[in-house]
Amino acid sequence: QVQLVESGGGLVQAGGSLRLSCTASGRTFISYDMGWFRQAPGKEREFVAAISWSGASTYYSDSVKGRFTISRDNAKNTVYLQMNSLKPEDTAVYYCHRHDRESWPSQLLPSYEYWGQGTQVTVSS
Repeated sequence: QVQLVESGGGLVQAGGSLRLSCTASGRTFISYDMGWFRQAPGKEREFVAAISWSGASTYYSDSVKGRFTISRDNAKNTVYLQMNSLKPEDTAVYYCHRHDRESWPSQLLPSYEYWGQGTQVTVSS
C-alpha cells in the first residue's frame, strides 16, 4: 500500500513563496517518477510539474514554468515543489502523484496512480 502525504501549504500574499513536500511510504519510492497536480474549486485537476526517478529530468506546465521548481530527495522518500512569485491564480489544492511505469513522461492524469490528501495553497492579491 502506497501512501503519499502532502504538506507545506498555507496562505501567502501575491509575490510570495511556499515549499510543498510530499513524503511517500515504501521502499520503492526511488524507482518511481513523480508529479504534482493542482485543483482549483470548480475546475479539473491540472498538471503542474513532474520529475524522473533520478531527478535528472523535470517537466513543467507553461503556467508555472520559471516560477516553480520540482525536486526530490530519495533518501528521505520526499518530493518537493518550490513555488516562487505566487499569483492568485495559483490558489488550489495541490496533490502529489506517482507516475505509472508505462507512459513516462506524461502530463495526463490517467498516467498517474496514487495521490495523497492534498495541501491547500491560497494566494491573496
